[in-house]
Amino acid sequence: MGILKQKKNKKFSYSPRYFDDKGEGNPYKIESKFDRYRKTVGQSPGGVVARFKSAWSELKDESDKDTNRRILYIALILILIFLFIIDFDLSIFLGN
Repeated sequence: MGILKQKKNKKFSYSPRYFDDKGEGNPYKIESKFDRYRKTVGQSPGGVVARFKSAWSELKDESDKDTNRRILYIALILILIFLFIIDFDLSIFLGN
C-alpha cells in the first residue's frame, strides 16, 4: 500500500547550456564582462586609502583618456540640445 511510503524526490543532473566546456570558473557567478580588465573590482588589499589610490591610478590610465574625452563631448552635446529644447537664452554667458 502507498499510505505509509513517502514519495522520493527526483534527482536531476543539470548543466548550464552556455557554460564553457573547459570548466573554468563558476557558471552561476554573475559578473560584468569588464570586471577582468579593471583593477578596482574584487578584494583589494588594504583599507579605504589603498582602494582610493588604485581607483585614482585606474582613472589616470592613458588608454581611457580617449574614452573619457568622448563621454565628455557627448554629455556637452546632450546638454546643449536640452538647453535648445527648453529655449534657454545662451547670451547670458557671452558678455557684452
